[in-house]
Amino acid sequence: MSKKKSSLAGLQALYARACGLDVHKKLVVACVRILDSKDGTVQSTLRKFGTMTADLLELRQWLAELKVTHVAMESTGVYWQPVFNLLEGHFKVWVVNAQHIKKVPGRKTDMKDAEWIAQLLQCGLLKPSFVPDRQQRELRDLTRQQTKLVQQRNAVDNRIQKVLETANIKLGSVASDVLGVSGRKMIEALMAGEKDVAVLAELARRKLRGKIPELQRAFEGELNDHHRFLLRQLLGQTTFSKRRSQA
Repeated sequence: MSKKKSSLAGLQALYARACGLDVHKKLVVACVRILDSKDGTVQSTLRKFGTMTADLLELRQWLAELKVTHVAMESTGVYWQPVFNLLEGHFKVWVVNAQHIKKVPGRKTDMKDAEWIAQLLQCGLLKPSFVPDRQQRELRDLTRQQTKLVQQRNAVDNRIQKVLETANIKLGSVASDVLGVSGRKMIEALMAGEKDVAVLAELARRKLRGKIPELQRAFEGELNDHHRFLLRQLLGQTTFSKRRSQA
């Protein structure tokens, strides 16, 4: 533990016990600054922790023993999130935009990031980013995941239509939804080796039955074993993606 004057001389400390965290994938560097109200000096302590849960709990215990009230870290990547989750509710935790920290003048090139963040926090020069509560964060994760799954499914759907077009099967020119109930049955029949265009067209349901002549012409393509293999793989992917997005 070192005892020294703050490099941000002339600025009044707003928080007597503050901590700056430099968070990486496998390492968290923590700098705790404790202001001595008598002579204005600051005791600065630097420690390193791993990022496993046990390590982060040790970090939390250490901060509690030092009676830290405020903690700040940069919002880089996703590595800050587990740290935030374990410290939330025990301290006032700020997640700060990295660009905002870089714009603050006076940083020394040889100063560790954790020390710099701690000093800026203690002097009130940081602005916390908005972090939703845990329930809202989890809801956001779910909606983002669902959006990704839908996007992946749409990409596979487009790939299926591309394979059909490569084989000159013009199902997409007749059916508005190639992977609807009718389209899926027709594609499954194609994969099974069905070549009779009349049989394939008869698989149409509801409104699509009014387009049976057009469907027969649409199936007059050249679907080979390679196309069937691709369709089999892709149809399995879109079925799996659909189930996951609806889960």
